Amino acid sequence: MKKIAVFADVQNLYYTVRQVYGCHFDYSVLWAEVSRRGVIVEAYAYAIDRGDAKQQQFQQILRKLGFTVKLKPYIQRSDGSAKGDWDVGITIDVLDAASRVDEVVLASGDGDFDLLLERVRSQGVAAIAFGVPGLTAQSLIRAASLYVPIEGDLLLRNH
Repeated sequence: MKKIAVFADVQNLYYTVRQVYGCHFDYSVLWAEVSRRGVIVEAYAYAIDRGDAKQQQFQQILRKLGFTVKLKPYIQRSDGSAKGDWDVGITIDVLDAASRVDEVVLASGDGDFDLLLERVRSQGVAAIAFGVPGLTAQSLIRAASLYVPIEGDLLLRNH
């Protein structure tokens, strides 16, 4: 069985899925899809800590699925959006995990991660990217071993 590590950029997923589809991302379907490829040995969800009950409930759902939830303080931009500033943390964790797994799954459309996926692949580790069509950087799609568009069952439409 392939050993897989999963890294979910919660802020990127939240905003891109909401912008294109007007709904939420279904992390349980992501978990199920990735589990069909092998065994998930590590999984991290990177989020911001707003301290409100709804966010804490969401973080508990992620933990119950099997994710380790990593939090940073909430930072609000002048345009009203929130910034998690997790890019460096995600990068460090992916590079650390690459030596222990056969496959890295990155759920993010952020083009800043293209060099990261290229580095992972250069180490002989598959790099799978899940991202929203139209909002996933082409450089990230090209850098990945496989790009999986976030659509269909990966969308949580009834909330």
